[in-house]
Amino acid sequence: MAGKRSVEYEFSKARSVEKRGVPNLQSGTPGMKSIIYTFCGILGAVTCVCAAAPEPAVVPGPGLWTIDTTFTHPQQIVLRLGPDNQPKRFWYVLLTLTNKTDRDVDFYPKCDLMTDTFQITSAGKGVGSVVFEQIKKRHQSKYPFLETLEKVGNKILQGEDNAKDLAIIWPDFDPNAKSIKVFISGLSNETAAIDHPISKDKAGKAMKVYLRKTLELSYGLTGEPATRSDANLAYAGKRWIMR
Repeated sequence: MAGKRSVEYEFSKARSVEKRGVPNLQSGTPGMKSIIYTFCGILGAVTCVCAAAPEPAVVPGPGLWTIDTTFTHPQQIVLRLGPDNQPKRFWYVLLTLTNKTDRDVDFYPKCDLMTDTFQITSAGKGVGSVVFEQIKKRHQSKYPFLETLEKVGNKILQGEDNAKDLAIIWPDFDPNAKSIKVFISGLSNETAAIDHPISKDKAGKAMKVYLRKTLELSYGLTGEPATRSDANLAYAGKRWIMR
């Protein structure tokens, strides 16, 4: 997914330029014009990637599988951690994965939380084991065998008796965000490759961007940053995408 990360990085640079404001084209300053042209080029390239991204197969082809997945909506937990004993907020989703295919399948997950301010956070980043332990204690009655994403292993065995309950945890995100998306990949072996709009290999050919079938969960967020504990998430739906 190195190519995809490159696209996300370029898009982040474009957003940075946008936040600084668009210079006056009439100024005649080459540097300012260069910034604008760069911004337009990157934005156009990212738009092309989004438009070119394929959709997951409606009817899976031979050998393709997708794990049956149920999920809770994001919840928050606040704990006093560290030497300063200050409260820190975390968000988490609980997944139940059931392999209803006719084989044991590989499991290499990647779970990101992205805000509408283009902050992207990978699950587990800055999350200590004590956070998971408190979440496990909170849900002990319904999820007695809850596991962390990092320790679940790389195989999901067949059958409901081998279903896995997982906690996916992120640190608090941008307080100015008005919506978030949760991306969970590794639930399917369906992949696709598209040409990178900018990067070239040594032969001058477009580098490949490799995408995986990914579950996308969307939420609107209401409330003020100062009262994050009272924030309400409005579920906006789910879909499968290639990311």
